Amino acid sequence: MLGLPDGITACLFDMDGVLTRTATVHMAAWKRTFDEFLRARDPEAPGFTQDEYNRFVDGKQRADGVRDFLRSRGITLPDGSPDDGPDAETVHGIGQRKNARLLRELDEHGVEVYPGSIRFLEAARAAGLATAVVTASANGEQVVTAGGFGHLIDARIDGVVAAAEGLRGKPAPDTFLAGARALGVAPAQAVVFEDALAGVAAGRAGQFGYVVGVDRVGQADALEHNGADVVVEDLAELLGTETTTEGQT
Repeated sequence: MLGLPDGITACLFDMDGVLTRTATVHMAAWKRTFDEFLRARDPEAPGFTQDEYNRFVDGKQRADGVRDFLRSRGITLPDGSPDDGPDAETVHGIGQRKNARLLRELDEHGVEVYPGSIRFLEAARAAGLATAVVTASANGEQVVTAGGFGHLIDARIDGVVAAAEGLRGKPAPDTFLAGARALGVAPAQAVVFEDALAGVAAGRAGQFGYVVGVDRVGQADALEHNGADVVVEDLAELLGTETTTEGQT
């Protein structure tokens, strides 16, 4: 039993915060990057918070997160180019600063996976369900490889794929829809697993068969408000449960 409605044949997993314990690493890298940027402009500026990460950055493509957070603080920067270096005072430059910090952290400490998520992945594969990782991260391939669960994944839609195919970032459903296409299933046959508010909103916007919110930071109500059919703290909670086609456990 996987705790999913009848008719589901595929699982679309966000990565950071759902399969891997890298959301906290992302938050730390964003905080250091934004705090340095803000205080260079105004030493009295309040620092970047967890709530701001949840609302403006988490689950989004890197440039979208930078743009949305700065807009919330009344700051506008030129977008620049994806080729901008980390010293550029542009949206992409700030994103590059954050990514450099993130990669250093991953190199030093590796990737930690959630055991309950891996158990669920293994059970889904054993049940014959197709699986895909759908992440805004441009480092999707490296993280999947470092996490050691690539053999459980049939397809990967990440930031690199999104840029190459011109896919809009979450909360638009484009990347999840691309994941469903890659697995050869209709959205109604797929379940979305997300810990980000933008991600569950994307799952709802794409009219997927079921949206599972994964609450790692105490935002269950917000996940439900943004479109989750059910919210769990760990995917292992779904194992051994029954769910009707209406999504009631």
